[in-house]
Amino acid sequence: MSTPLIDPLELTRDAWEALVVSWDYPATHARRLWKYLHRDAIDAPAAMTDLPIALRSRLEVETMFRPLVTAGDAHSRDGYTRKFLLRLFDGQQIETVLMRYPGRVTACLSTQVGCAMGCVFCATGQQGFARNLTAGEIVSQALHVDRLLRGESSAPPGKHGSRRDCGERLRNIVLMGMGEPLHNYDAVMKAVDILRDPSGLAVASSRITLSTVGVVPGIIRLADERRLIRLAVSLHAATQAERAALVPVASAWPLDELLAACRDYATKLDQRIFFEWTLIAGTNDSPDHAHALGQLLRGLPSHVNLIPLNRTEGYAGRPSHSPAARQFQAILGEYHLPSTIRQRRGIDIAAGCGQLASPATARR
Repeated sequence: MSTPLIDPLELTRDAWEALVVSWDYPATHARRLWKYLHRDAIDAPAAMTDLPIALRSRLEVETMFRPLVTAGDAHSRDGYTRKFLLRLFDGQQIETVLMRYPGRVTACLSTQVGCAMGCVFCATGQQGFARNLTAGEIVSQALHVDRLLRGESSAPPGKHGSRRDCGERLRNIVLMGMGEPLHNYDAVMKAVDILRDPSGLAVASSRITLSTVGVVPGIIRLADERRLIRLAVSLHAATQAERAALVPVASAWPLDELLAACRDYATKLDQRIFFEWTLIAGTNDSPDHAHALGQLLRGLPSHVNLIPLNRTEGYAGRPSHSPAARQFQAILGEYHLPSTIRQRRGIDIAAGCGQLASPATARR
């Protein structure tokens, strides 16, 4: 039986060093290889000219690069958002978003093809689950965005970004694309370790945000492993019954268990938690809902991101109007609970929160 080919982006730098040494080459070659992969975004061994020819030949035989193929590339009218439809090696497709803000560029990465969580207002949840992404496929999305940014360094200013934006390196990652990151824990954490490596993209832990629908075992594991990335929890309701109506997996991990896990995380890591609240008109945006949320999060170091609903074909709800959102925020202030009304971007290309989906997902 043949040995499976290695996806070069699946390995951490330490794993590469161990492998190259096992092939009877010095570890310095592994460090050069790592730079080619993660700093220079070179995915062809023949182009790694600093490596010995024999090592390049072995890489050709024993590894298989699985580059993402761009199947779609959409620019938003806001001039700051760009969405990529990316085809994987098996024909499945995912979406990745590049978002520009003053002084920073953020990549929103997917962690699964589809999603098994079934949140009623989320396009990804509506399409169902196909498979987990590998660590290499998650890392590839970040490299795809970073390569694009560096390729723009000589581009003239245009409607999709000023000259100041062009050529900037990727420094912010949000694991908020398609899928539930904690449902694919091992691959996601491996990808995080690779993205954080100082010899690679070197994204700081404080600039990596993981968004979860509330997978309690995963939150507990994050705390136990002292994973110092930023945690965002999709809450959307302050009672178990209301939350279960929006987030079906709340029946598996009830609200009281979720809040207990969050308090444990905040205590062990001395970190505040970001809670995401999708504002749906007539469903969870009343003053009573705001008071209930303030009481629920009392004493928990937290920040609430208020996100007016982004419309999807599979859900009839409507976004809250601005006055209701501002009133909701004001009530949270009475509880000394900091909050932000999320700026809406990329809605015209379905790149907003809850809008990502892949047209060719085959369920398993």
